[in-house]
Amino acid sequence: QVQLVESGGGLVQAGGSLTLTCAASGSILIINDMGWYRQAPGKQRELVADIAHNGTTNYADSAKGRFTISRDNAKKTVSLRMNSLKPEDTAVYYCKARLAGRNLLWNDYWGQGTQVTVSS
Repeated sequence: QVQLVESGGGLVQAGGSLTLTCAASGSILIINDMGWYRQAPGKQRELVADIAHNGTTNYADSAKGRFTISRDNAKKTVSLRMNSLKPEDTAVYYCKARLAGRNLLWNDYWGQGTQVTVSS
């Protein structure tokens, strides 16, 4: 059984910072891409940032220059440092990992989500 558990969400004022962390656990052989997505009320889930196993990163335009994604392959964690937060960043943030278990089958796994609320 594979689990992704997010932490670090909360309420912050505009201009503030938060760091989200996601930890993967279970029968995992290797993790490929890890990423953060978000979904605001009434909107579709969207990519915020992702990072490959070799550290190559990709950011949504809305995140460039303000957010930084990083990962620790040994600890099976991915983090998202969010600076200069805006009210429009308010959403539920989800961690996603593409990984293979001991059966060598690749699948996408999602965390349960963590709420980020930015007040103006």
